[in-house]
Amino acid sequence: MIFGASGDLTHRKLIPSLCSLHGKGRLPKDLRIVGVARGARTDAEFRDSLLEGVRQNGDMHPNPEEWQVFASRIFYAPGDVTSATGLDALQAKLGELEAPAAGKGNRLYYLALAPSLYEPAVNTLGLLNMAREHSNQSSSQSSGQNPGWRRVVVEKPFGVDLASAQELNNSIQSVFSEHQVYRIDHYLGKETVQNILVFRFANTIFEPLWNRNYIDHVQITVAETVSVSERGDFYDQAGLLRDMIQNHMLQLLSLIAMEPPSSFDADSLRDEKVKVLRAIRRIEPQDVSRHGVAGQYQGYGAERGVAAGSRTPTYAALRLHIDNWRWKDVPFYMRSGKALADKTTEIVVQFRRPPHLMFSMNRDAGGQDADLPPNTLAICVQPDEGFHIRFQAKAPDSWLQLHPVDLEFHYQDAFGDKANPDSYERLLIDALTGDASLFARNDEIEEAWTIIDPFIAGFAAAQTLPPAEYPQGSWGPQEADAFIQGDGRDWLRGCGGH
Repeated sequence: MIFGASGDLTHRKLIPSLCSLHGKGRLPKDLRIVGVARGARTDAEFRDSLLEGVRQNGDMHPNPEEWQVFASRIFYAPGDVTSATGLDALQAKLGELEAPAAGKGNRLYYLALAPSLYEPAVNTLGLLNMAREHSNQSSSQSSGQNPGWRRVVVEKPFGVDLASAQELNNSIQSVFSEHQVYRIDHYLGKETVQNILVFRFANTIFEPLWNRNYIDHVQITVAETVSVSERGDFYDQAGLLRDMIQNHMLQLLSLIAMEPPSSFDADSLRDEKVKVLRAIRRIEPQDVSRHGVAGQYQGYGAERGVAAGSRTPTYAALRLHIDNWRWKDVPFYMRSGKALADKTTEIVVQFRRPPHLMFSMNRDAGGQDADLPPNTLAICVQPDEGFHIRFQAKAPDSWLQLHPVDLEFHYQDAFGDKANPDSYERLLIDALTGDASLFARNDEIEEAWTIIDPFIAGFAAAQTLPPAEYPQGSWGPQEADAFIQGDGRDWLRGCGGH
């Protein structure tokens, strides 16, 4: 069941991903998809509207026969999730579809809704007894009946601060058990993000170096070239720290910094991520200027839906510390912004410089060691997915003159043009099969808010300076450069430039 089936997410991501999974033969053969929205339409009208979204989705062009088979799985029921009687048509539709299973079919509820509707939707499902799973699985299975699981997928943003996240968690858990809840962050479905775990834990060459003894610092960058455009009213309420850093970027940080889990199952993996978040040093709002910079692109105040005099950041650069044995005194820098010079998501691990340089030709005129560029490892999440390692080599036809060179791995080169499916494909199939490894747990969400809330409060406080302005198409405000340079470091581009 997709609640909010008339929305952009359904047409642009969910249905195209399900259609792709169907084409790959990965959907359960008896899966049915029911769209729920307020407008009245027939199954055929709903299918026609979805086909347009599938055709506009990149390289996906299903042939008519493929689409007809997939579309036969899709149905529509008008409904209002804020009212118990508003789901009468859905109940009737489910009665028809689940008749072969004697009413005990499995159900995945996807809340592709405005965040303000999450709580009413969950309450309605609870009121109608649509969240209860059949508890006596052993007897059901012995009699050949389906035990009938129930799961709910909740999109971000999951709250706007710690208090609202806790309230939403409490509301959801009053209806669904935690094992039934799948809080989705599409970044975790990206192939390169998943490959961070494989890169770290299926290869032995980096783990001995993955600590404070060899790593100087880590940078995580999520840059977008687009402005807020038509999303000004939403963005002005959310801001960059809520929209990007609290979820996507802290997820990336936790994967880079986590300890090896004992096994690749949901609880073990998420336990280690939570440990990282708990170890991040908390700051006080009044100290935010020592730990970060907020920025706003020129012209933001004139965007449609933006309040006059808005202080909402469209750029932020933060420095976090993880107070544990592995990462003590290793800073993690995060920067993200709108209307920047390039679209990229990348993680750069900078290693420490050699303690002594023995090659005399690389000394300056005063006999001192030249500023030898350190080794770096860049994990390129998008758009050019891959890994880059920069190290020193001897320049040809020179007397031990050193020159930085790169080893590069690109997914497209190794696996072909269509190697990386949309992240929703992986997450949808995981939700259907009951694998919660790539979904956030309630304590993970709440820990992330305790980290970011002080930054939000500090940047918004009246006594602080307004966000630093930066030109559209730049790499952010000069204050962000001064911020990291104050630590004796510079912002790095590991994917597409240094």
